[in-house]
Amino acid sequence: MRLAIGSYTATSAAGVGLAAMQKSIAGRSSGLRPNDLDGCDLDTWIGRVDALEAISLPRHLAHLSSRDNQLAWLGLQQDGLLDSLAQLTKRISADRVGVIIGTSTSSIGRTEEAYTKLLPSGFISEEYRQPEVHSLHSPGAFVSAATGLEGPSMTISTACSSSAKVFASAARWISHGLVDAVLVGGIDGLCMSILYGFNSLELVSSSLCRPFDRRRDGINIGEGCGYAILMREELQPDSEFALLGYGESSDAYHMSHPHPEGKGAVTAIDQALERAQVPADAIDYVNLHGTASQANDRIEAYALAQRFSEHTLASSTKAWTGHALGAAGILEAVITLQAMRHGLIPGTLNCEEQDPDAAFGVLTENSHKPISNAMTNSFGFGGNNAVLIFGRTND
Repeated sequence: MRLAIGSYTATSAAGVGLAAMQKSIAGRSSGLRPNDLDGCDLDTWIGRVDALEAISLPRHLAHLSSRDNQLAWLGLQQDGLLDSLAQLTKRISADRVGVIIGTSTSSIGRTEEAYTKLLPSGFISEEYRQPEVHSLHSPGAFVSAATGLEGPSMTISTACSSSAKVFASAARWISHGLVDAVLVGGIDGLCMSILYGFNSLELVSSSLCRPFDRRRDGINIGEGCGYAILMREELQPDSEFALLGYGESSDAYHMSHPHPEGKGAVTAIDQALERAQVPADAIDYVNLHGTASQANDRIEAYALAQRFSEHTLASSTKAWTGHALGAAGILEAVITLQAMRHGLIPGTLNCEEQDPDAAFGVLTENSHKPISNAMTNSFGFGGNNAVLIFGRTND
């Protein structure tokens, strides 16, 4: 079942909105910076969204204040997304448009803050008594409230595959007639739990991340959000792109280490190709999960080599944005759609000496090439994998 992709947008360290992000990609200008998150002393680089702390929520949403929801609100203002939703709900009722948001941190940063400012009595101060915020469903509930959409609302948290899986869940909702369209997205803000947690796993690099480089030594964590409107094709017959297929798997090989032979990744790829009804050699570009950790990049390259040839170009874009965890899937889906729109494939930043042990080579310099079909990979902890395939509708 092909589904039309309507308006979409992304906000990250690489830029607020599509134009800023595209400028960063075309100019090969990373959004990463030495860690300057207030109160965090880790020696690393981060992808922080500028001036996010200064964003104020409208009065009717102020009770939902948190870094993640400020980020969600900033993202909603970009690229005419709210106008597109308003036009859509004029044609179909608001209760026929669902919301599915992927996240890893939800608003845990707000909970951290609340515990650092406990009252002498040990109770949480009035400012932080926000039951809707201190909840995993905070992003999904916030987006529903902010947009006025009245369809079912869900928040998915499956680590780094979260906001790729939103497309798969939306496709199921639409195919079963639950809704006619879904606003899908992903939101993750920077917080101490994530930065120090990944550092405790020895996965955080003190240098700029180097996906697929021989000298790679870990990830840079970023924050971001993005959205896309997914709908029945008849609701937007002139759409530029469609979701052709998706694949999901959970190999559960290890809590944090991917399966050494990439079995779950290959399963998800095969499912996506089967649903899309396209052969592997019809995929022109793959946006890789490519975190710059030793195991992830090596195993992802091995998985790709089992299905693709040098005909398919592949790259990681995490050196632009940082690894946005639960928001990585939507950011990279949007980057992939933009690559298709502009015919500009981003090369892998900071990959100066490709790993000779990697079974599949990556593109290191930006390349201009028409793209008919593209794939994006999102692989999370616990072997929770999601793969999406997008196609041009006029091909």
